[in-house]
Amino acid sequence: MFELSVGPVQYYWSRDTLTHFYAEVADSPAATVCLGEVVCSRRHALKPEDWLDLAKDLRAAGKEVVIGTQALIETEAELRALRKWVEHGEYMLEANDAGAVRLLAGRAPWVIGLHVNVYSAPTLAEYVAMGAVRWVPPVELSLDGMAQAAKEVAGVQVEAFAFGRMPLALSARCFTARHHRLQKDSCEFRCLDDPDGLALRTREGQDFLALNGIQTQSGSVQCLLGMRLALQAAGVTRLRLSPTARDFADVLHLFDQVMNRDADAEVALLQVQGLALPGPLSNGYAQPQRAGMLWVTS
Repeated sequence: MFELSVGPVQYYWSRDTLTHFYAEVADSPAATVCLGEVVCSRRHALKPEDWLDLAKDLRAAGKEVVIGTQALIETEAELRALRKWVEHGEYMLEANDAGAVRLLAGRAPWVIGLHVNVYSAPTLAEYVAMGAVRWVPPVELSLDGMAQAAKEVAGVQVEAFAFGRMPLALSARCFTARHHRLQKDSCEFRCLDDPDGLALRTREGQDFLALNGIQTQSGSVQCLLGMRLALQAAGVTRLRLSPTARDFADVLHLFDQVMNRDADAEVALLQVQGLALPGPLSNGYAQPQRAGMLWVTS
């Protein structure tokens, strides 16, 4: 059995959109929901108290709630916001920045977010000694790499990024604002126009990357739906599904059916491919020494 985890919404969605989305998640097969703004502190559709209200509702619906911290801390205001989350203490936090690791170390159980570069067993063991109990490996790490690290570090839960546009890089510069010839501090919140990020394609029309404010993502959508046995062999017990603007409830249902109820993976993959996803499917990073944008059939 795999526990399904809904990752933080990486995009800038309106308050109504977020409220409706999490109402659907409350009735979904997901065991865990990671809340909070992890990309850009200028996104204020929900304030901290709103996230806490959502957390209470999701906990009442039987979900484990984790609060994700911002992945790139640049200002004192952002650092103060991080400190407040650490001091609140009611929900487990997911550290996405070295500053969060420093504040959480030895204080309470916490999650190693995929923005923290943990690629090897010695590094993983160091963070576990600081109190980490769960590890979301970087998307570039293959299942073989996860297996090797998990085998050498006992007791840590491994949560693989199993679905969604992959977060690849962060920058102090806002690429979405630049695309619209705007300054970062006067961006007019143009991210609201791109609920799955702003697609970048090659001259040949191939999906390449996606811009999401200061974040660069894959143009493809990682999908490990057909890799249940390989995930089990790697010691993975939890699957992270990153929200998309459309048909995400169907994605959750199909993953639950295949991973936990022995549904036919090939049939489910055909159904996933028929959904309104922001890009083509890929699974290359999960394979040894393969490009992340590739789709590798078994």
